[in-house]
Amino acid sequence: MAGKAGTVTEASKDISLPARAEPLLLPWPSPGIPGGFLQFDTADQWRAFISGLGLNPLIPQIVRAKYARAQKLYLLGWIDLDLVKAGELVALTALELALNDRYGGEVKPIPRKRVDPSTPGALMAPPPRRSFNALLKHMVAKDGLTDDQLPMIVRCGGTAIGQLTGATKPTLADRRNVLAHGDPFDGLPTGGLLELVRDLIGFAYRRYLAEAAGQP
Repeated sequence: MAGKAGTVTEASKDISLPARAEPLLLPWPSPGIPGGFLQFDTADQWRAFISGLGLNPLIPQIVRAKYARAQKLYLLGWIDLDLVKAGELVALTALELALNDRYGGEVKPIPRKRVDPSTPGALMAPPPRRSFNALLKHMVAKDGLTDDQLPMIVRCGGTAIGQLTGATKPTLADRRNVLAHGDPFDGLPTGGLLELVRDLIGFAYRRYLAEAAGQP
């Protein structure tokens, strides 16, 4: 469940988007066409579309803030499509942050070098880290995520679960690693990535949101 739509952030409302010589054509699922394209003829259409992909306002602010940065980069993709690729990386880091928050206590941390607690270095030891890949698999194997719980998949068809479990390549973790450690501006944008991230964050926080809303 995705929750209520939000805004791209107050600051981005002041971002001026000039007219384009040609419409913006972007790979993005549409009803019945999971591998389709969407066309945006005006900046206002694009702004409304990106704003409509906001997170539920009850989701913790630290996650919403990072996700809003991704929205802002997507918005600026109207000017330079390379910024959509940068937005993909930020969106995936927002998802990783959310999954660490929701599942961090249930997923084993990555093994790290043992530090002698009597040494000064022990005070500087970083906190435990969880593998993004393990967190994604946990959503399916332990928290019961299925395609029919993702609004974008229900609306458009197709499947997303394999991108979490490893059955489909590249996985979301693979995409994050390529964007972070390879060429972040290589290739076309990944169709529907921001919307999928929104839906996954909404699923991870569904019980939290129900409790916040006073629902059983």
